[in-house]
Amino acid sequence: MNHPISGIIPPLVTPFRSDGTIDEAALRSETAYLVGTAKVHGLAVCGSTGEGHTLSTSETRLITRIVTEEAAGQVPIITGIIANSTDTVIARGKSVEDFGVQALQVTPPHYLFRPDDDAMEQHFARIAQATQTPVMIYNVVPWAYLSPDLLVRILNQVEGVIGVKQSAGDLKLLADLITRAGPDARIMTAVDALLYPSFSLGAVGAIAAILTAVPQLCVALWDAVNAHELTRAKELHEQLLPIWDAIFDDNLPANVRYCMELQGRQGGVPRAPMPVTGVHQQQPIREALAAAGVI
Repeated sequence: MNHPISGIIPPLVTPFRSDGTIDEAALRSETAYLVGTAKVHGLAVCGSTGEGHTLSTSETRLITRIVTEEAAGQVPIITGIIANSTDTVIARGKSVEDFGVQALQVTPPHYLFRPDDDAMEQHFARIAQATQTPVMIYNVVPWAYLSPDLLVRILNQVEGVIGVKQSAGDLKLLADLITRAGPDARIMTAVDALLYPSFSLGAVGAIAAILTAVPQLCVALWDAVNAHELTRAKELHEQLLPIWDAIFDDNLPANVRYCMELQGRQGGVPRAPMPVTGVHQQQPIREALAAAGVI
């Protein structure tokens, strides 16, 4: 099935200024770089890497407008929504529908109390029906993690839910989901450390922080797997894994920004209270990027 959501889709950082406002020029510059230079296959905004949990509806709309304008239809755009109320998700989804985004990337409700499976299905059904925009479930929250059984149930029964961004590091759960969801589902990997096996198992692409940190390496990996150049793919995996090991921490979005900075790209600063990349984190990141030939 041909579908615009596939391949390497970096989740953009939100370039905050020190006063917390959004740097439009930096966001446009990064969009142009990813589309024009890195040749990615799509863009995702307002997700975890973009600190979507800190964004208001008006900021989500602003970011989506800027990126869709700058991308100018060259690649599909996905808008992330991280919220705990069905009505809030719907309102935020409606706020961007006039920009023609290809999908909404929606986390399950996750504030302390997890809805049961029936309520979870109803949550996504209401969103898909009300927004009239395709929905991808962002399966990332540990205490509200959706099993392959529930994900397949929602994919099969809820019109408008088209796929899953499967996060966390469990490749077995990703493999189960790919096998059982069927060929039409958009199963995207966010197992950053294991993109190579994810693609080999049948993930139709990735939306993951490492794609933003080193997009050209990730595009090269995607191309190598699809061309069955497995020796080259393994070499790229072996370059990417130390980068992920170096950046993976509680301030991951800040560390992605540091990777961008080392490559001459502007990512702004994280939004408080997230700390910037610490001095103790900088050298391992520099060394991993240098070893991979990125800097």
